[in-house]
Amino acid sequence: LEKDMNKIWHKSYDPGVPTEVDLNEYSSVNAIIEQGFKKFSDRPAFHNMGTTLTYAEIDLLSRKFASYLQNNLHLQKGDRVAIMMPNILQYPIALFGILRAGLIAVNVNPLYTPRELEHQLKDSGSKAIVIFANSGHTLEKIIASTPVKHVILTEIGDMLKFPKNYIVNFVIKNVKKMVPPFTIPNALSFKECLAKGEADKFKHVTVTKDDIAFLQYTGGTTGVAKGAVLSHKNIVANMLQARAWIKNLIVDGQEIIITPLPLYHIFSLTANCFIFNSVGALNVLITNPRDIPGFVKEMSKWKFTAITGVNTLFNGLLNNEEFRKLDFSSLKVALGGGMAVQKSVAERWKQVTNRPLIEAYGLTETSPAACINPMTLKDYNGLIGLPI
Repeated sequence: LEKDMNKIWHKSYDPGVPTEVDLNEYSSVNAIIEQGFKKFSDRPAFHNMGTTLTYAEIDLLSRKFASYLQNNLHLQKGDRVAIMMPNILQYPIALFGILRAGLIAVNVNPLYTPRELEHQLKDSGSKAIVIFANSGHTLEKIIASTPVKHVILTEIGDMLKFPKNYIVNFVIKNVKKMVPPFTIPNALSFKECLAKGEADKFKHVTVTKDDIAFLQYTGGTTGVAKGAVLSHKNIVANMLQARAWIKNLIVDGQEIIITPLPLYHIFSLTANCFIFNSVGALNVLITNPRDIPGFVKEMSKWKFTAITGVNTLFNGLLNNEEFRKLDFSSLKVALGGGMAVQKSVAERWKQVTNRPLIEAYGLTETSPAACINPMTLKDYNGLIGLPI
């Protein structure tokens, strides 16, 4: 194995990749976010279901949300706020607002059972939760036994342009019946929070590298999920390491990354959100990647340059006839993680896209990338890569 790795390294070593990163480049995750807002203000930042928000728009909306958390809910630096939603435009607004207010983000899987949700809210000590209506019935069952004092509700279509926002919400609730009935007294509306949050009253909070950014829950296979404590330094370091690894392939302000993996998961959170935010990329958010035909239809609209995923997702795409007809001429990076990439899937991916499927390995506790194969790799090698 050592000989194999040395051979790969010597064959693929790129002298343009630095051997160290400068941990002082950013003082916190907030500094990454805010630099992106300033540097790429007029560039598109996030797209979902036909609506695109620019970096300037995300900046304003997240400041409004941060202001509401500070001035209306009176949350203090270090308080925990849970986020329970899929890849929709509300996610980055809520996440960036929480971090900018000096709070700790607690990502929650929207598919959690009441027992799992209760454990995570109690274990994390979350004082508030931002949750999409589809999971409201789960929260209703257990909220009384948790420390949650504030519930902020949103519907999937809330941030979409008129009239699509009303159409999407109506169809999901009344046609597809995807929102089971629930009652949560005194629940707040995400849209109202944004309307009432005054951007000019947002108070900048000094956050250091040693402050906690996330309580990121992991595992559950050997008991209940555990909250990995991730500091701003943990996230910044891993973002810098992974960005240095791919830097010769990406161009500031010109990348489009397809984001089917949920941003509440550490892989997509660091790779798609923070790394690509720092280079002014557009994140195309896929809300339901299990709907492969709908997913492929969305991909067909973009000259995308990067995509991250897991083996089952890549396999599902390859089995779709319309996917195989897409234009892959702009694709630079296809990164697989979260589970082992199968040789057969990687080889078919190369056949269809003419680009290698690069494998990486990481875990929540390492924020997450630990090993990544060289970006100069031409073909699948069955290895998890080199330590970054």
